[in-house]
Amino acid sequence: MNTVRDAGVVVTGAGGGIGAALARRFAAEGARVVVNDLDAAKAAAVAAEIGAKAVPGDASEILPAAREALGGVIDVYCANAGVAATGGPEADEDEWVASWDVNVMAHVRASRELLPAWLERGSGRFVATVSAAGLLTMVGSAPYSVSKHAAYAFAEWLSLTYRHRGIAVHAICPQGVRTDMLRGTGAAGDLLLAPTAIEPERVADALFEGMATDRFLILPHPEVADYYTARAADPDRWLDGMNHLQRKLEQAPDPDRV
Repeated sequence: MNTVRDAGVVVTGAGGGIGAALARRFAAEGARVVVNDLDAAKAAAVAAEIGAKAVPGDASEILPAAREALGGVIDVYCANAGVAATGGPEADEDEWVASWDVNVMAHVRASRELLPAWLERGSGRFVATVSAAGLLTMVGSAPYSVSKHAAYAFAEWLSLTYRHRGIAVHAICPQGVRTDMLRGTGAAGDLLLAPTAIEPERVADALFEGMATDRFLILPHPEVADYYTARAADPDRWLDGMNHLQRKLEQAPDPDRV
């Protein structure tokens, strides 16, 4: 893809963090952007800043309004909205449901609406903000790890099924990014993600570098490729290493303990 100038682009979860960085970058490159976020005020603020249109609301439900705001055609859809629940099997049922609904099913519902028009005209671009947790895992967060694995699998399935019909798919899999979500990960985030965290703008840069060559897997942290290779080559050794991190997390001082 040589340019996104005049393309109709929808970015969900774009009131801040990675989504806002993606929206800003697409607008800077000349795209017509719809900024979506559950927080209407945040969506409006980012849209006003970049000359875009705000369509607040649940990412699973805004596609008709977003399409109308773009004059009837969506060329690029960035499925960026996400939630990061912590805990394991004991996590609340509602948190498991929300993780699956936001991190996975929102992508499925968007593709269901987008694909008919894209396949008819032979072009379209689906960008899934996944996470390195979708390739590896996240210590201390089963709902996030499981749902992000599923989000990656769905993006992979879209790509292998439709690439010969003009549909480009990208899975962005960063580690730590300096956003509100990272700040909410607590001790696990401080231990595993904060030391190598990058700014959201670097994620946008990585996406545009990947789009230039239609690359599926976008790794803003290049070292994730080595971790992914090691995981596949020797799962037990990799699991031992991750268990070591789990034990370090369990031994970390509790900031809530007086």
